[in-house]
Amino acid sequence: MKQVIQSFKTGELSVSDVPAPLPPASGVLVQTAASLVSAGTERMVVDFAEKNLLQKARSRPDLVRQTVDKARREGVLTTLDAVQNRLDQPMSLGYSSAGIVIEAGERIEGIKPGDRVACAGGGHAVHAEVVAVPRNLVVPLPDSVGFEAAAFTTLGAIALQGIRLAEVRLGEVVAVIGLGLLGQLTVQMLKAAGCVVVGMDIQPARAELARPYAHAVAVNGEDLALLCRQLSGGHGADAVLITADTKSNGPLETAGEAARDKGIVVAVGAVGMTVPRKVYYEKELDFRISRSYGPGRYDPQYEEKGLDYPYAYVRWTEGRNMQAFVGLLAEGKVDVQPLITHRFPIEEALRAYDVITGKTSEPFLGVVLTYPQEVNLERKVMLRSTETHAGRPSPHLDKVRLGVIGAGNYANATLLPAIKDLDNIELVSIASGGGLSARSSAVRFGFAYCTTDADALLGDPAVNTVAILTRHNQHARQVVSGLQAGKHVFVEKPLCLTHEELEEIVSTYRAAQSAPREGGRSISPSLTVGFNRRFAPFVRELKRHLRGVREPLMLHYRANVGYIPPDHWVQDPTQGGGRLLGEACHFIDLLVYLSGSAPSRITTRALPNSGRYSGDNLLITLEFADGSLGTVTYVANGDKGFGKEMLEVSGGGLSARLDDYRLLLVRHGETNLKREARLRQDKGHKAEWRALSSYLIGKGPVPIPFSSIVHSTQATLAAYRSFASGWPEAVETVETVNEMPTEAGA
Repeated sequence: MKQVIQSFKTGELSVSDVPAPLPPASGVLVQTAASLVSAGTERMVVDFAEKNLLQKARSRPDLVRQTVDKARREGVLTTLDAVQNRLDQPMSLGYSSAGIVIEAGERIEGIKPGDRVACAGGGHAVHAEVVAVPRNLVVPLPDSVGFEAAAFTTLGAIALQGIRLAEVRLGEVVAVIGLGLLGQLTVQMLKAAGCVVVGMDIQPARAELARPYAHAVAVNGEDLALLCRQLSGGHGADAVLITADTKSNGPLETAGEAARDKGIVVAVGAVGMTVPRKVYYEKELDFRISRSYGPGRYDPQYEEKGLDYPYAYVRWTEGRNMQAFVGLLAEGKVDVQPLITHRFPIEEALRAYDVITGKTSEPFLGVVLTYPQEVNLERKVMLRSTETHAGRPSPHLDKVRLGVIGAGNYANATLLPAIKDLDNIELVSIASGGGLSARSSAVRFGFAYCTTDADALLGDPAVNTVAILTRHNQHARQVVSGLQAGKHVFVEKPLCLTHEELEEIVSTYRAAQSAPREGGRSISPSLTVGFNRRFAPFVRELKRHLRGVREPLMLHYRANVGYIPPDHWVQDPTQGGGRLLGEACHFIDLLVYLSGSAPSRITTRALPNSGRYSGDNLLITLEFADGSLGTVTYVANGDKGFGKEMLEVSGGGLSARLDDYRLLLVRHGETNLKREARLRQDKGHKAEWRALSSYLIGKGPVPIPFSSIVHSTQATLAAYRSFASGWPEAVETVETVNEMPTEAGA
């Protein structure tokens, strides 16, 4: 399918072929008929992306400060990699569209295939032939409302929310400053509400366009204030809505002069926010900022999961505002046809951006993209030819032919840059629910094809190894599917979120080990977890020094991980499982690796959340079978500038400290070791994959024994149970399989 995208690095716009998305479980798949190009938001985004790197830095000094701080903590090269990854991410444009439902998610009620709908949301209602939209951002359309008019629904909901914040009533005088699309819709709805409307825009043509719906129009602030006083018996406007788009503070000053004493001023558009104290103080004005479409905006529970607010307590959500605007269209109280100045087919979308960015120097207002009635729903886009490699009779693979499921930040910033140049790895396919992210990653790293269908990737005989980089709640199911498909599986931590999932994985793994081996191969489908810190060069060196220690160890790991808000998906018990299961497992596994012993009992204590945290300030104590003791101090309440990770190990006369993977100190008798990495951290991502590929082609040992993976996962699950119960928890055991215990590099 076709989609409009922009390079964040170069600013280049393109209409590209992208795999069609899958319908979200709590949403619908919509074939787009029309979408609206935003002359405000999208122009701002496009203009920023077109700036060079220096200009971007000058316009966002806050990001520059963050970059400098990161370089101090993690090294210059690590930081440059992160910046490069951010710049390489493409942007999807658009947030208001309309079309026909072609598929509905499994949990959707009230919307079915064939329904005509209006859609909203950045990242959802984008300029693409097919879009996947959550249920609460979709509203049905009556037959009397055309698709072009319905494409204005998001903007109409934004205007309507501003009106609601202004608390206007029948007969009140209301001023509207800025008569672009948002202002024109605001004027029309205020007239429909029985208000006395005064519009103002410095462009006379836009002021005249609003005249049929306004009692009066003005082209400067003095005239606006005069008209408001004339229409209100000398008092001024009861409310002023600012729908302009400018960095200037002028609209706030003009609003203050036009408003009556104790009036309401609402900023709906993006304007300068320095409130002039004198006039606002003397009139005791009430200044308010409108947050987009209404209640529910930016709330993932509402927008992503489809949980609606109670009607009796939140009368006007963003979805209900959208439906109300559609109702005004159906009743003829709002007419958007006079506002449409340009129409372009999706194939010529770049012309639309030439118009709104001023490159064509022609006047514009409403710019609409139109779409063909027939659309390509192919969920696979080939970028180069690929062959099926059934493999010659051999005890091992001749090459790792990799399929990746998940194209998020971890894939693009960490894993794929680490493995793209490794020998013996061929990048065959990458899948993600968002077709744009899959395509971007495929082009950037050289995959043969991209897809939104993970099941098709698992069934592709050209893929012999799969990397699972999805959200945590999907890991167990996809690991099981990969093993059952006969693939070697790598899964980013955590392996799973529950003991039941672990049992299913172990059972599936055992079945795969005992299954007949085709083609004379001596290795069955393998499983590796992304416990990369085991493979970090400084950790490997420390492990070598620990071989001479013949007594239990004392191990302490401090992870200063930084704050993540409660509404982040990692904190969601159903998606991320929380930070203990999702990230602290890294540090638990590292202590298991360094001790060389199975954990037997775990105790977890947490600080009170105080309404800010989500059970992510933890002290985890591990007791090992050989008598070793370990602690993981995992904190979200520290200063990130202090550094993230610190490991200390003592035992048998040895003392060692590893500081953020940039400094290793070891003292042991006559040994006085110091290792530094000044420019870049190395947490072992590349080394783990080098070990995995060597194992799969028969040139190295198993990277991590399956029993060790299970021990670390059992310990993490026990830590979570102790966190919930407040008591020490024994580490439950799951019977594994017999295997060679040798570990790569151990």
